[in-house]
Amino acid sequence: MRFWDTSAVVPLLVEEARTIETATLFEEDRDFALWWSTPVECASAFTRLLREKRLDERGLDFAFERLDALVECGVMIEPCDTIRAEARRLVRVHPLRAADALQLAAAIELRGSPTLRQQFITYDERLALAARREGFAVNAP
Repeated sequence: MRFWDTSAVVPLLVEEARTIETATLFEEDRDFALWWSTPVECASAFTRLLREKRLDERGLDFAFERLDALVECGVMIEPCDTIRAEARRLVRVHPLRAADALQLAAAIELRGSPTLRQQFITYDERLALAARREGFAVNAP
């Protein structure tokens, strides 16, 4: 099962430079998990694209429809005390923003054993580096 960070989910749902690459990754393995706040982070990204006129109202509606369908198909990692504690540890040892630390902590919770080599899909360089250092196989960058 792959864990998908918001930075990889957005180009899966709206046309961006990495859409083809991201769609290929998704087609290779549709068994995926998302962090509980990923739909909110995606909504923020979609509305930013609308404000920047890189997405119109119809495209925004379509992006939300695709997001809702995606959420229904995957495993949603819910918040819990262990994820919060892990995120606190992560911000101490990696230069991560709080939201990114929570994403990575959710992936760690999903993975369970640190000896498992689970895939972490992200296009955020800082988060990719932290995920690699935490023992994940990372797609990019």
